[in-house]
Amino acid sequence: MNTNLSRVATLAAAISLCFGTAALAQNMSKADFKSGKSAAEAEYKSAKAACGQLSGNAKDICVAEAKGKEKVALAELGATYQPSVKARYEVRVAKAEATYAVAKEKCDDVAGNVKDVCRKEAEAARTAAKADAKASMKTVAANVTANEKTAVAQDAANKTISGARKDAAADKNNAEFAVAKEKCDALAGAAKDTCIGEAKLRYNKS
Repeated sequence: MNTNLSRVATLAAAISLCFGTAALAQNMSKADFKSGKSAAEAEYKSAKAACGQLSGNAKDICVAEAKGKEKVALAELGATYQPSVKARYEVRVAKAEATYAVAKEKCDDVAGNVKDVCRKEAEAARTAAKADAKASMKTVAANVTANEKTAVAQDAANKTISGARKDAAADKNNAEFAVAKEKCDALAGAAKDTCIGEAKLRYNKS
């Protein structure tokens, strides 16, 4: 597998969860929800305060990790309190955004084209994870509708699922092409032109 694709796929897989997570289907009282929200906010404040002992980019990474952890915790809490396909989708998006925020800060440890490529890879991983989450949400919703209605509805659901998967593939292809093109910027002249040409060919770009 292409090194670029492998790295992006690894990042994306790290922030992608299956929609069938049973933990999100648990019942929760309003009081427990409020308590959980307060706990998540308190944990964030504590973690952010601890980041104050650091400096420079290490501090920025620490703060990004603290913010991301809070956003994911709140999303998971909401999905437990009011379970739904959309809520589970939002958990996956929160994880994607949180991981992206940290990855982007870590890119500041390098410079030049290496930094640019690092950021594009982080963006590509986020795009892939969010595209998969969206496709899964549409698939689940379409299947539910198909199970409840007629053969006509089932056909429409199949088209929705197919379209969602194509959209996800297109989003990921565009993001991966952006990474490949960014890597070409480290080159010059004919070598750069060849690199871009090969990238366009690989990702079917005109």
